Amino acid sequence: MRRAVGGKMKDALVIGGGVAGIQAALDLAERGIHVYMVEKEPSIGGRMALLDKTMSTNDCSICILAPKMNECFSHPNIDILEYSEVVSIDGKEGNFKVKVKRKAKYVDASKCTGCGDCMEKCPTEVPNKFNSYLDKRRAIYLPFPQSVPRKATIDAEYCLKIKKNRCGLCQKICKAEAINYDDKDKIVELEEGAIIVAIGLSLYEPNDMKEYGYGIYDNVHTWMEYERLINAAGPTHGHLHCSPDGRRPRKIAFIQCVGSRDVKRCQGCSTLCCMVSIKSAMLAYEHYGDIESYIFYSDLRIFSKRFYEYSKRGEKDYNIKYIHGRPGEIVEDKKTKNLIIYYDDEKEGKVKKLEVEMVILATPIMPAEGTKKLASILDIETDEYGFIKAKDYLTNPVETSKPGIFVAGCCERPKDITESVIQASAAAAKVAEIIAEVV
Repeated sequence: MRRAVGGKMKDALVIGGGVAGIQAALDLAERGIHVYMVEKEPSIGGRMALLDKTMSTNDCSICILAPKMNECFSHPNIDILEYSEVVSIDGKEGNFKVKVKRKAKYVDASKCTGCGDCMEKCPTEVPNKFNSYLDKRRAIYLPFPQSVPRKATIDAEYCLKIKKNRCGLCQKICKAEAINYDDKDKIVELEEGAIIVAIGLSLYEPNDMKEYGYGIYDNVHTWMEYERLINAAGPTHGHLHCSPDGRRPRKIAFIQCVGSRDVKRCQGCSTLCCMVSIKSAMLAYEHYGDIESYIFYSDLRIFSKRFYEYSKRGEKDYNIKYIHGRPGEIVEDKKTKNLIIYYDDEKEGKVKKLEVEMVILATPIMPAEGTKKLASILDIETDEYGFIKAKDYLTNPVETSKPGIFVAGCCERPKDITESVIQASAAAAKVAEIIAEVV
């Protein structure tokens, strides 16, 4: 921690290690400003690490993200505090005193080589959050192959040694002697000149929308589950399978606004869901050239450069059919397990039905888990939907209600990767204004 001219601290704090947090940290670090990045998961990367491809270029998502993650890890001006959370803050712009809880990982990061021997031998399988709980991982794990830092973490909730004083196999086979079952949470105290909040988003789980069969029919998935299924690094290695016989689908329906623009659930529009569904349908066609995709929509939201052309390309070259109508119910054929969609065709004013083998639900973007708690700790305002509130959406989208604290990415409002990165760079520039006098 270094003190700047006029008593202001030179260091900056970035809360969140997704693509917005990574971009902000790199921008600041390149200006000579030291950055502490606090990330709640064992690895940085955020939601972008879950995606197969990006829109509208359909480029490999992790191929773009991984180099930036590694650059963060190796940059001399960035310290990553993974598996951590901010627990208190005091002070004002230029002189924030921050306490960060570093949760116990039970693995000495200075010794762990990330070899994976412990994961191969661990006998305990647990639901895999990274793959939307579609498969299992071990109690000691790396979240994904490109994890940064590439250091194992023991999930204390499931570890037999920690919970029941049994097993201890990972300690026995670790040649680096990195396992420490006596590890404890630690409090790290920081002094920061400015703060950027980039904690990302969460997604609505449509368990209460029984009319769409989510959680009832095996072949109904959310769009994030689909992202993992279509991904070569996902639970099915990029292959789409229908239950119960494992056949691949030939007709897929994508349903928009499942829970969004809904007074009972999420009143707002998440902006990018329509384009995500178009991209998802394109990926299915790229995998299997004979797939038919149907996108049910109320209003098609095409909000950025090249997206209109992208939507037309999907219709022309990827066998995508747009249906202006909202499904009312999905029923499973008990014999074939196909899904029959009953919907209002708004063009013809008729109730119709369509039989498909797989349905993907476009669920809305919600504030990240813990947003309200963090906003209270930082003493900053949230908007009526629960997102971090910027001073002005159009003219000042990065400053929060508290001087010295800025916002970037989807924790401010739903947006795509490009807009998140732009906002992150803008937030970093505002931070540099506060402490650039010492650079």
